[in-house]
Amino acid sequence: MENFFLKLSIMLVPALMAITCHEVSHGFVADRLGDRTARYMGRLTLNPLKHLDLFGTLMVFIVGIGWAKPVPVNFGNLRNPKRDMVWVAGAGPITNFALAFLSAMAMRGLAAAGSMLPDSSSLQMALDPIVLMLAFSVYINLLLGIFNLIPVPPLDGGRVAVGLLPHRQAELLARFEPYGMIVIIVLVFFTNIFAKVISPVVDLGISILAGPQSGLVYSVTHFLMR
Repeated sequence: MENFFLKLSIMLVPALMAITCHEVSHGFVADRLGDRTARYMGRLTLNPLKHLDLFGTLMVFIVGIGWAKPVPVNFGNLRNPKRDMVWVAGAGPITNFALAFLSAMAMRGLAAAGSMLPDSSSLQMALDPIVLMLAFSVYINLLLGIFNLIPVPPLDGGRVAVGLLPHRQAELLARFEPYGMIVIIVLVFFTNIFAKVISPVVDLGISILAGPQSGLVYSVTHFLMR
């Protein structure tokens, strides 16, 4: 039980931030491009309780990937629905990649500063949990950003594809949206997409962003996910 609460204390804030910021960014960009739905429904807030999906949040701690309640977007209200759909959908992954970058830079800076402190100092003890949370933030934001780029609606990558493809192909892909979650579940649980595609791309992102602290990201993630 003590181990569970230790893991929870490291994972909770980065996971909620990653999921919440992802959803708010969709609503914010939609708001700027003409659709006020998220604003009227009170979803343009960083309060995670407004976005929390209990099952989706639990899945972060169980399998390492989760979701929030989607921010409502009425694409018909956008000034240029087909073009603006790309920006609204892409805002979520872009936000996650930005958070991964900022977390990595902060982690590397604090880890370097901590290495110059005595191991038993109070400042070192205060820095350690922050560095661990930042390390997990690098991982979870890269994973969410990359996973959501899978070009299957209703994932963001699918909606970006619908916005970029010619009309006929876009219409065909959009018709898959009611069945998209079934396709995604099959891909995740019954294929090697994680091992063969997603994990290698996440590993590349970690090596680029975390640099010499990549091992810390892997060790923290391995501890939290086992």
